[in-house]
Amino acid sequence: MAGERLNAAEAACELLAAAGVRRCYTVPGESFLGLLLALADDPRIEVVSTRHESGAAFMADAEARLTGGIAVALASRAPGSSNLAIGVQTAHEDGTPLLAILGQVPVGRIGSGALQEIDLAAFYAPITKWAVTARTSAELPALLARALRVAREGRPGPVAVAVPEDLWQGVAGPLDARGVQPRQASAADPSALDAAAAALAAARQPVMIAGGGAAHAREQLVALAERAGLGVLTAFRRQNVFPDAHPNCIGQLVIATPPQLLAPALEADLLLLAGTRLDDLTGQQGRLPQTGQRVLSIGPDSALPPDAEGLGEDVAETLQALLDRLPDRTSGRDWSDAHGAYHAAAQPPPSAGDGAGVDPARAVAALHRAIGGAAIVTNDAGNFSAFLHRHWRFEPGGALLAPANGAMGYAVPAAVAAKLADPAARVVAVVGDGGALMTGQELETAVRCGADILVVVFQNGLYGTIAMHEARAAGRVEPATEIGLPDFGRWATALGAHGWTVRTESQLEAALQAAQAMPGPALVAVRTDPDLIAPGVRLAELLASPPSRGER
Repeated sequence: MAGERLNAAEAACELLAAAGVRRCYTVPGESFLGLLLALADDPRIEVVSTRHESGAAFMADAEARLTGGIAVALASRAPGSSNLAIGVQTAHEDGTPLLAILGQVPVGRIGSGALQEIDLAAFYAPITKWAVTARTSAELPALLARALRVAREGRPGPVAVAVPEDLWQGVAGPLDARGVQPRQASAADPSALDAAAAALAAARQPVMIAGGGAAHAREQLVALAERAGLGVLTAFRRQNVFPDAHPNCIGQLVIATPPQLLAPALEADLLLLAGTRLDDLTGQQGRLPQTGQRVLSIGPDSALPPDAEGLGEDVAETLQALLDRLPDRTSGRDWSDAHGAYHAAAQPPPSAGDGAGVDPARAVAALHRAIGGAAIVTNDAGNFSAFLHRHWRFEPGGALLAPANGAMGYAVPAAVAAKLADPAARVVAVVGDGGALMTGQELETAVRCGADILVVVFQNGLYGTIAMHEARAAGRVEPATEIGLPDFGRWATALGAHGWTVRTESQLEAALQAAQAMPGPALVAVRTDPDLIAPGVRLAELLASPPSRGER
């Protein structure tokens, strides 16, 4: 379209395509109708209509994390943009490059209290890297190009551009598709790399923590771990970035990491952070780093512990630079005990028979046998997820998409996006019954879009995490944590998918096999034992113990 005068919507399509965008997720709205019509005429970009804006944002986050590119979510004025915000905040916490394009009231009505008007740039500023409101059609291409660039520069993250509805048909300003490309990541200082390599070689017990920023640098992660003799932990909900079966893999940092798995990190004399920050959970509520531990950091994150030594921004490139500076030999450090402890923790307990419900640990094991570790797994918040993280082990090709901010409702929409982005992959959403009825209606989106996903609902009739906290703190469980036990199997059928509800372990294997054999999306609801509230924790025992804070 060189030399043509484009309207703002057409220019936006050109910029999105130049940035590699292949899908926009949305609940359509009249405040960005001009963009919707332009996208409908552009064969390069698919518009995926979702059932709620939170689902649209979660889908965009999941696609961007899976592909390593930028994804786009569209939302209308105040109601739609407010619904979208949970997924944008998730992307902010996760460091996911996401562009939110938000409809706004006509430019002449801004500030007048028009219907559905709020200051979207101000609303989105705390949960994005940059948020702006366009004021003219001419400036919109430059704003979008900057947004696409900013989202991917440094530590990736979401950006938001609010566009008054009457700007889309106006004449766009100059279009420079090259402007969407982020600046090149800064390289590490050679002397800093020399010092870091020397520190790795001299360390008594060096441990690497690998996070989402290293998801596309697995080859370099493995090579450096082997050559430098690093024990490797993965950051919270980033389990798949390093091979579970590798002898240097010593675990993952989760909520309440078992002491035997956390001990190597606490005892390390050097921590190497690769593509991660030490946030509250990866940092184990401030226990990492320990006093006296030397901390090296690879990646663009600036939120580092005091005295941490930042190396290059490009994770793969910096890992390779360290490799090139280390002796060409494998370290003699032996991580077999720690690796063995990690895999021992993954073993489910023996079957207790068909009692009050299925043991969640055994449900995870059955799912792993049915699906295999090479699947793309999505999950969201809830105590059910602790069983998944402890008992699931990834194989080559497997991936985990899970929100570090603990947002409920992520799993089902994320699975839909993962299947659309990688149609050949086997994709399973693992979700609690609380989260399933927040965004599970996106199962209809999966049916409509031909995304053959498997949804497994862990159904115990509780907001389990809160019930556990109540039991510990007050010695009782309040009625607000109790939820109903709907027949999710029939609900899935009503949405056009295949559905099963499993009440005993003896029914589980057959239901999972049947779900895999059927064409189209499928859901298996597993009625789990509500007493098994977390790995190794029974609700009845918590209720029988004195309250932890003495309130009662």
